[in-house]
Amino acid sequence: MQLYNTLSAKEREALIEEAGQDRLTISFYQYAHIGNPSIFRNHLFIHWNDLDVLGRIYVAHEGINAQLSVPAANFEAFKAHLDSISFLKDVRLNIAIEQDNKSFLKLKVKVRKKILADGLNDATFDVTNKGVHVNAQKFNELIEDPDTILVDMRNHYESEIGHFKNAITPDVDTFRDSLDIIEKDLEAFKEDKKLVMYCTGGIRCEKASAYYKHKGFKNVFQLEGGIIEYARQAKDQNLENKFIGKNFVFDHRRGERISEDVISHCHQCGQPCDTHVNCANEACHLLFIQCEDCAKKMNDCCSNECKEIHALPYEEQKALRKGKTVSNKIFKKGRSEVLKFKK
Repeated sequence: MQLYNTLSAKEREALIEEAGQDRLTISFYQYAHIGNPSIFRNHLFIHWNDLDVLGRIYVAHEGINAQLSVPAANFEAFKAHLDSISFLKDVRLNIAIEQDNKSFLKLKVKVRKKILADGLNDATFDVTNKGVHVNAQKFNELIEDPDTILVDMRNHYESEIGHFKNAITPDVDTFRDSLDIIEKDLEAFKEDKKLVMYCTGGIRCEKASAYYKHKGFKNVFQLEGGIIEYARQAKDQNLENKFIGKNFVFDHRRGERISEDVISHCHQCGQPCDTHVNCANEACHLLFIQCEDCAKKMNDCCSNECKEIHALPYEEQKALRKGKTVSNKIFKKGRSEVLKFKK
């Protein structure tokens, strides 16, 4: 029985165009005890592959973290399958603000040690002793309170293109990096301030809120459903939107607009821009912000060196990469000396 992808991204893209069906981009997570993640992984792949689900799903003993897309016509069947799994019944689904039928082009269900790479030893604290979850309306009230400290739990390349007003945005590459920095910076406020956190969909704040409570913070809150759910509630309830810019997302869209503000700049020329791209040189794939003019000038590359390599015949590019250890991760961190206007 097939338990892996057999189509390339290009082949899948052609099939999506041929089908002409709208797809929904969805994310969710759930902490739960999974006795045998490998068996559960195979169960999900078999059922979701039949429903034409595409995406990136991590399964571990501690639960599941999923970012995926499903044909709109298959959504009810997909939801019914989730509800048939005891710990996923009525799980909150974060539905993307901006839809893109090609947000994911493969179904990848992977078994990991953890559903979130946090670098923490969970045995040292109670991960279920989480902060108070708040909805969009309560969140808006909290962040206007002078006794509140608002912290963005995402990475530098995420907050660079969008964040809540007056939020602390740590200049970090990973979630784990931010935990100690924030604790040190806010050491004096553990007793008397309200620590309010947010992230993309909520999963990072689940772990961070428990961690900070363990470290002695008395009043810890987290935005229920993250930025994605906040934007939906703000729109549906006609609330003031206090998020400025774009929400970075980990799929082919790379971002969805929450407000019309453009708060970042092209990393190559400095003009206002909030469009993340990956360097077209397959041996690089650096994630960075690039405007349309620079994309044309640089042939979608991050540097002149990559531009020259990208212009070579494909077989020559492969030969240059042969035997070398290169990073081909789509979301390689957006830092490089070649980016003149990256702060």
